[in-house]
Amino acid sequence: MIQATEFAPGLTIQGFAAPLRISQFKLIAFDMDSTLINIECVDEIADAAGRKAEVAAITEAAMRGEITDYKESLRQRVALLKGVTVAHMHEVLSARLRLNPGAADLVSACKAAGMKVLLVSGGFTYFTDHVRDVLGIDWTRSNLLELEDGVLTGRMVDQDWGDICDGEEKRKTLLDTCQMMGITPDQAIAMGDGANDLPMMGVAGLSVAYHAKPKVREQAMVAIHEGGLDRLLEVLTH
Repeated sequence: MIQATEFAPGLTIQGFAAPLRISQFKLIAFDMDSTLINIECVDEIADAAGRKAEVAAITEAAMRGEITDYKESLRQRVALLKGVTVAHMHEVLSARLRLNPGAADLVSACKAAGMKVLLVSGGFTYFTDHVRDVLGIDWTRSNLLELEDGVLTGRMVDQDWGDICDGEEKRKTLLDTCQMMGITPDQAIAMGDGANDLPMMGVAGLSVAYHAKPKVREQAMVAIHEGGLDRLLEVLTH
């Protein structure tokens, strides 16, 4: 492993010589929970069911890479959400969900430089659609919770592309988006915090860890330990 060096306080780089030109990149792909936003949505939904501690423990283990079957871990967590209402999810969205510092500035800067923005999440469409609309994101990929009469069933709905957006699906989505745009993966940036982000980070030209788990920090080309998402702009020049 290449030794990480401190580029600036709270910001380390490894495997390349900074700064890079923002014009080198045409796409930036973000994880959502604990990257673009301040919460893990599944944990906060579980709070409404009185099961936050149980669900959060599974989430933490999955993000650290201690659970290798992400799909099964997500199914377990979603099953514990059975009985939660849409009203409870709206409360999470309106009262608890916040963009992380620098999110709007980073997305705005990337769009101003001509980049497209992809949000690819192991979370849920109820929240990714909101974040997409707030930030003006071009494309999203996430999971769809099953509802019956406004109440969660504890299951997810299969979508055209498959059943669950896990790490491999994140990787595939990034590669498919690059192909659709007519660019190479080297022209993409991938940004995340958990182990399920590593597959897409591994194929991108620039991988960025944001206040991430140790396993992710170790493998990322850029690691932001302090400050907001927009600290990436310190590495990218115009």
